[in-house]
Amino acid sequence: MYALISMSKSVSGNGCDMESPHSQNSPRRTLSLSKKRRATASCFDPDEISSGFGLSGDHGPKPSEVYGFVGSITTVVATVIFLVWAYVPESWLQSVGISYYPSRYWALAVPTYVMVTIVLMLGFYIGLNFISTPSPASLNTVFDEFSRDPLSLECTLEDEKPIEPISDIGIDRINDIMFKNNAA
Repeated sequence: MYALISMSKSVSGNGCDMESPHSQNSPRRTLSLSKKRRATASCFDPDEISSGFGLSGDHGPKPSEVYGFVGSITTVVATVIFLVWAYVPESWLQSVGISYYPSRYWALAVPTYVMVTIVLMLGFYIGLNFISTPSPASLNTVFDEFSRDPLSLECTLEDEKPIEPISDIGIDRINDIMFKNNAA
């Protein structure tokens, strides 16, 4: 009884008695200390607070974590079932009581079909990119609908030159800049 009274005094006090070595550890004391830490914890990174670790306001796992966990467990279970079905002899499956299962043909056919489909999709994607890309000799690789020719501004004052408007640099000028110094 005395311990319960001293514990309630240390919790209900102004907080000075909570740090004394004679105070009792209780769920109330732990909860009040965690509230104090939460109120004074400003040194944490905001990413840690919003990520669910550290001092988050909401408790429990996030839905994405639950879906990931369930998905990984489902994948492992499905893989084990597939491997048992593909490699365990039929007599063992019959002795366990499993009498209905697909033909063993599908144990090889489905993964083969999936792999061939992936290879054909990659080939189709590469071919589609080749078809949609203009040839190297085409002027579409140099000019497009957003290209601007540089304007020639005649300036009457020799001291002041205006800033040239934004335009594309011609391919002849690029070639002169890049290859003129290398030719010598």
